[in-house]
Amino acid sequence: MNFDERTTGPATRDEPADAQAVPAVTGERADLLEALAKQRHFLRFPTRDLTDEQAGLRTTAGELCLGGLIKHVTSVERGWAEFIRTGPSAMPDFTAMTETDWARRADDFRMLPGETLAGVLAAYAEVAGRTDELVATLPDLDAAWPLPKAPWFEAGAEWSARRVLLHIVAETAQHAGHADILRESLDGARSMG
Repeated sequence: MNFDERTTGPATRDEPADAQAVPAVTGERADLLEALAKQRHFLRFPTRDLTDEQAGLRTTAGELCLGGLIKHVTSVERGWAEFIRTGPSAMPDFTAMTETDWARRADDFRMLPGETLAGVLAAYAEVAGRTDELVATLPDLDAAWPLPKAPWFEAGAEWSARRVLLHIVAETAQHAGHADILRESLDGARSMG
């Protein structure tokens, strides 16, 4: 296994291994990077060999499409990584969002005209690379911030950088499962089995 596989997972044809290299880390940080890499792989893998049109198709009764799912996870990871850096001001006050704000947020769940699967995957790779660098270089995983205002967060709660990173892993894993279902509904292809 080469350095890049240890830190970011195996390269895909869209993501050269050296493009995502981060400083060598060990222990807990290496574990976090490995968990992120594994779940990111399982999120991206269902998009293999798809056209832009296929990536934008809703294949279940729900609103999700594969390209939109990747966009959503990219947005979520970007927001949480910025939260680690700067605190709750990095995220909106979800309790004050208008219908227009929610409609704009819904665009993260679909492929918009002019968007391509390659572009969506490239944006995800860029965000993932920045998060990996943050994991490798963050001075203290125990550093904590108050959570942003949202109906789904306990008022006054704080999350450490570690807890946020575990949340990103969990969010990515959850959506990797969604991606697998969406792909299998599209053409029967599965990630495993």
